[in-house]
Amino acid sequence: MNSQTRSAPSLTADDCQICGACCNYSCEWPRFSLEDPATLAQIPAVYIDDENGRMRCDGNRCTALDGDIGVKTTCTIYEARPYVCRDCLPGDEACMIARQHHGL
Repeated sequence: MNSQTRSAPSLTADDCQICGACCNYSCEWPRFSLEDPATLAQIPAVYIDDENGRMRCDGNRCTALDGDIGVKTTCTIYEARPYVCRDCLPGDEACMIARQHHGL
């Protein structure tokens, strides 16, 4: 590896509870894709943007995210979160894009 190349840090699910960057990167990310009506029914309506088929966001921040980015965060609907949220894994490309955006 040359001095210009940096490898992605090893991140774990515990890092997600500090970070939260993926939940505050783009209102376009938390879109529903494979969720069936029963799955969507588990998400409280206050967090759903029906018109756009995604999680409701305040700016780029998902309204289900609680806490401060890079300090301590939690998903208030973690067990019912959409597939797009489940698919964003610690240290994957989407994670690293969001972290870089927030300087993490």
